[in-house]
Amino acid sequence: MAEFIDAGRVDELPPGRGTSVTVAGRDVALFNVDGTIYAMEDSCLHQGSSLGMSELQGHVVTCRGHGWRYNVTTGAILHAPDVGVDTYPVKVVEGRILIAFGEQQAAP
Repeated sequence: MAEFIDAGRVDELPPGRGTSVTVAGRDVALFNVDGTIYAMEDSCLHQGSSLGMSELQGHVVTCRGHGWRYNVTTGAILHAPDVGVDTYPVKVVEGRILIAFGEQQAAP
């Protein structure tokens, strides 16, 4: 069983927004989609731009660097769904966002 690590407060991430955090030395993008929190690697595969600081619309984040679009639930790039970034399991406990790295899910 993976250890969940505190990544911040859920009330600091309003619905429809993303953010970037560093957790256990890793850069992680967090997204709030209609009250559900998702976590994924915070580096666009194209040129490494922050995904957490990019535009979120529904379940899709568009990289602010050159417009690559990712599904935040799977980490997959929309134009090449068999490629993407790692995603991480998330749970919210007593208002805290917790992420597990031991069970990271490789993009398709």
